[in-house]
Amino acid sequence: MLYQGSCHCGKVAFEVEGELTGAVRCNCSICSRKGALLWAVPHESMRVLAWGDDLGRYSFGNHVIAHRFCRSCGIHPFAEDVGEGSGRSAYINIHCIEALDVAAVPVFDFDGRSV
Repeated sequence: MLYQGSCHCGKVAFEVEGELTGAVRCNCSICSRKGALLWAVPHESMRVLAWGDDLGRYSFGNHVIAHRFCRSCGIHPFAEDVGEGSGRSAYINIHCIEALDVAAVPVFDFDGRSV
């Protein structure tokens, strides 16, 4: 299925192809503060449609994940592995997917604080 999403103001927009069977609630220091529910997909399944100068990047710890956010409204629509080549993942914040019944998506807890 093809999903479309964006930040609050719409300056950062994306689409992602896949089967959304569940999302992860991570308790790491950034995810718990954002309140994000993440759907991991192969990086090539996501396509950023709009970003310009509005797509910010934040990385911490071992710097293997780029947490993306809109510089205008501050919303974090996705994150992505920073490595090169195949095997990369994108992590979609399902709260940013249009017309999605988030309450109907099974949520799995992940202990990111221990990683």
